[in-house]
Amino acid sequence: MTRIIFYAVMLCFCMMSTIMAQTKAPDGVGPLPSENQMRWQEMEYYAFIHFSTNTFTNQEWGYGEADDAKLFNPTDLDCDQWAKVCKDAGMKGIIVTAKHHSGFCLWPTETTEYSVKNSPWKNGKGDIIGDLAKACRKYGLKLGIYISPWDRNNPAYGLLDPDGSAPYVKNVFRKQIEECLTKYGDVFEIWFDGANGGDGYYGGARNSRKIDRNTYYDWKNTYKMIRELQPKIVIWNDNGDRADLRWVGTEGGYVGATNWSLLNAKGDVPYDMLHHGVENGDSWVPGEVNTSIRPGWFYHEYEDSRVKTLPELLNIYYSSFGRNGTMLLNFPIDKSGRIHKTDEKAALELAKAVKEAFAVNLAEKKKVTASSVRGNAKEYGADKVLDGNKDTYWATDDNVKTASVVIDFGKPTTFNRFLVQEYIRLGQRVKSFKLEALVNGQWKELKDQMVTNGTGTTTIGYKRIIGFPTVQASQLRFTVTDSKASPLISNIEVYNAPRILDAPVITRGKSGEISIDVSDKESQVFYTLNGSVPTDKSKKYTGPIETEGKIQVRAIAHDPVSKKSSPVSQQQFDISRKAWKIVSMDDEKVNRIIDGNPDTDWFQPKNKKLPAEIVIDLGKEENLAGFRYLPSQSRNAGIIKNYQFSISVDNRKWKLVDEGEFSNIQNNPLWQIKKFEPTKARYIKLEAVRNTQGDDAAGYAELDIITN
Repeated sequence: MTRIIFYAVMLCFCMMSTIMAQTKAPDGVGPLPSENQMRWQEMEYYAFIHFSTNTFTNQEWGYGEADDAKLFNPTDLDCDQWAKVCKDAGMKGIIVTAKHHSGFCLWPTETTEYSVKNSPWKNGKGDIIGDLAKACRKYGLKLGIYISPWDRNNPAYGLLDPDGSAPYVKNVFRKQIEECLTKYGDVFEIWFDGANGGDGYYGGARNSRKIDRNTYYDWKNTYKMIRELQPKIVIWNDNGDRADLRWVGTEGGYVGATNWSLLNAKGDVPYDMLHHGVENGDSWVPGEVNTSIRPGWFYHEYEDSRVKTLPELLNIYYSSFGRNGTMLLNFPIDKSGRIHKTDEKAALELAKAVKEAFAVNLAEKKKVTASSVRGNAKEYGADKVLDGNKDTYWATDDNVKTASVVIDFGKPTTFNRFLVQEYIRLGQRVKSFKLEALVNGQWKELKDQMVTNGTGTTTIGYKRIIGFPTVQASQLRFTVTDSKASPLISNIEVYNAPRILDAPVITRGKSGEISIDVSDKESQVFYTLNGSVPTDKSKKYTGPIETEGKIQVRAIAHDPVSKKSSPVSQQQFDISRKAWKIVSMDDEKVNRIIDGNPDTDWFQPKNKKLPAEIVIDLGKEENLAGFRYLPSQSRNAGIIKNYQFSISVDNRKWKLVDEGEFSNIQNNPLWQIKKFEPTKARYIKLEAVRNTQGDDAAGYAELDIITN
């Protein structure tokens, strides 16, 4: 009897061992996220706040002039308003520019006199970082700190001691970090801008200082100090040593449709790696997508009418954490010290649209099956993708890298959005996948309408959202077509988002003809030429409109079925360029600079060295008050940074009327607007003195003038 019991126990043990072996949890694949990175990733959406002396000098990058501190005097600063807007907009935190490149500090630091303590605001007794920290706690938001490594005010910046160390880093930069990380409670992220070295005030020296951003800041020891002061922090850095998070190579508000959360710990990181990650990278470094709700990062009154529209913000939403990133949206604080009402309205409209789009998960509680389940075990079954638990997941056996999940809606169901998440605690695995809908008994592949290169749907990561034309189907099939290892899918959701029309794109050709284009070809376009707001009763657009002189065009796209209209797009055009001639270059293609099409461009010949000039004959004398420059929109090259602008009445005797820099143009290559005292001239000359790449290229999409 004893022997029988012994064998029975052994048999049960063997059976249990077999079952356990079959259902063993998958091993991690490749680099894995830290707990700090996971907390950050799950925030998904948070705010940037840009506020400094630049707000009052109307600059993007302040030079660090000592007297600028006397201009910093917001009349109604309200950090509670900032926090409430961000909370109502669905954001989880705020990163504030505690110190931008000018060196001006928003807290009463002991490291410099160039701070709020020497401004008129609150008679020098204020502390914006302290006020914001309290507001964040009040509204349940996390606080982040931006401290620019570059300091255009500090006299020690860029200098080295005999031992090769940097006194600015030891005595100023690190102490500023220490103050911000010890005085204001928990900080979830610290942000170091990639702009380093160049022209500045430097305590009155007024010169240009260059540094090696890979070594100057001694990042290894700087990181060590940060992690000791704030163990739960994540570090964003675009200089030297790899940090926890990466820039995605653009400030346009999107990351690559293929987006790996991986980089290599060492080596250069060109644009392609920043934008798409590295499939087989050796470090977990996910992408953060930063962009501003306006063209600029700091407040400029002339941008009040250029706040991003709802369709633009939705595109950013889908192209940021809808592509395995996070969304960091900037609010430029206005001169009163508040988030402007137009910016607030846009952010709240986005929150409302997102809430409506993702209100009803059509896949919830539906029947789901899988082509393969790990060990045929219940804990890895297909139902785990619909259980709402982020810690469970559908998985296949280790040798199965291609598999499908089918969701049965039980009846024809209308939808246009698909959301999927990997269980990234065990690594990012999926290399490609596809979606198919069962329509009238036939499987129809659904293409991501946000991807235009025809390469199909690739990575997933923490979260991927796919948008496609509305379809009615009884079933939806999700198929992993390639994976590094057995796919682990923790969540799938399906939605039918309301249709939102994009604002039309308005352009004006060289001869003065106005063209209006829309992405939704089924919609109608209505426009006005007198500055009034268009409606569906306004003039209908049927083709190019001939115009002369200054004109303001406004237009809407209109859906005749739903009776809904897009946001109003508007463009203010100056004089026609019909009579203009470029007289400095004998190349027919150079006329692309004045053709009115921002998608065409022209570059100086490769054998031409900087400085390089473009001279335009306006055809007759005009009363000039400024100019506009747009760099190439297709190539990240030849972007003019430093310029001189001159005028002439006869193309012989020239007068310099403006010179300087296009601040932050490399990361924000939009229209650059420069104004000067009105003066009459027939000829204009833009001289490219220096570009952002440090080579001899000079490129142009458009060049225009502003008349008085």
